Amino acid sequence: MCKLISIFFLIMFTFSCGLKKTSERTIKDVHVNIMAYYVADKEYAPEVLPLEKLTHIIFSFSEVIEGEMQFRNEESGKKLDALVAQKQNYPNLKVMIACGGWGADGFSDAAETKESRDKFISSTITFIEKYKLDGVDIDWEYPGIPAAGTKARPEDKENFTALMKGLREALDKLDRPQTLTFASAGWEPYYKNIELLEVLKYADYMNVMTYDQVGANNPVTAHHTAFGNVEFEEIADTPLGKILEEKKASIEERGMKIGPQSVERIIDFCIAEGANPKQLVVGAAFYGRAWKGVQPQNNGLYQPNSGPFIGWSAYHQIREQYENKNGFTRYWDDLAKAPYLFNPTDSIFISFDDTMSVKLKTRYAIRKNMGGIMFWQLSNDTKEDNSLLDAIFEEAIN
Repeated sequence: MCKLISIFFLIMFTFSCGLKKTSERTIKDVHVNIMAYYVADKEYAPEVLPLEKLTHIIFSFSEVIEGEMQFRNEESGKKLDALVAQKQNYPNLKVMIACGGWGADGFSDAAETKESRDKFISSTITFIEKYKLDGVDIDWEYPGIPAAGTKARPEDKENFTALMKGLREALDKLDRPQTLTFASAGWEPYYKNIELLEVLKYADYMNVMTYDQVGANNPVTAHHTAFGNVEFEEIADTPLGKILEEKKASIEERGMKIGPQSVERIIDFCIAEGANPKQLVVGAAFYGRAWKGVQPQNNGLYQPNSGPFIGWSAYHQIREQYENKNGFTRYWDDLAKAPYLFNPTDSIFISFDDTMSVKLKTRYAIRKNMGGIMFWQLSNDTKEDNSLLDAIFEEAIN
């Protein structure tokens, strides 16, 4: 009996030590960078952010205003100050600023000449020193492409390289190391408009936006942030496949292969172009996109729809309202390695990342010896246990 009791306590001691060891693991133990874009909101203030699970947090956004990096309002500066103050508790955390974003104009003009580049770079250095930052993320969407009505020039291609070169040189003169990143698109034509390998000489990381691969106005449903590469032949008989077949000539004209976008597809493309995997950061979405009026075949996947149900929905809303709730069922696509939700009664389809898919993306980044994983954006996560960030962090330390 005594021997059994001794064995029991030995097992319990070993188990408790294992728990203690796991609980003591910190961000220093992760195998890849974990980078969070962050938009400050009332519900997720800096003092309650899970900063212990991040290597980088990228405050979003400053803008190009009159050729300089600036905030549109003073309140943003106060919020950034509050975030930087948290470094007292998390000395290993790097706090960065993202400049630009979807529909943000001014980059083409700022990058056009040496004088305009010098003006923008000087303002960026002033900005970084004012807020005591650890780096900058250039979110120019997109060089050479007039997206959302932004100004674009053919010369943007070379000017972007010159801008990044100038930023690198200026950042390297500061008294502490600075991280320089840029946000890139998750589709191939973007890379015709930048000098990929030249830009990567100056950037530490390229944050690949492997989300928003389909928009709310897409005529058929699809994964907006798929991980797995899906060949065209595997979806040729679906409504999506038929639309792609009709557009095959124009797709191939743009230098793309026919088929859905995905993490594996664009990362393999970038590596084939010569990019160093250590500089590539894969993207995850802490939000979903949804369609209504969706046909029920294949549980709504790759089916026609009548338009957007909502433009987008934060992950915490998806978990609270839709994930296996209120008539919605979660499905898993083995080809795209991605989840989706479908409500056959209301004919609503939702594409999103969940804990399983972000773990796969994190594991992929580790396996490919990549720079890390990033996501848009931290405030969209659930504050419940087993959040998306929890899933990424757990995978990154295992």
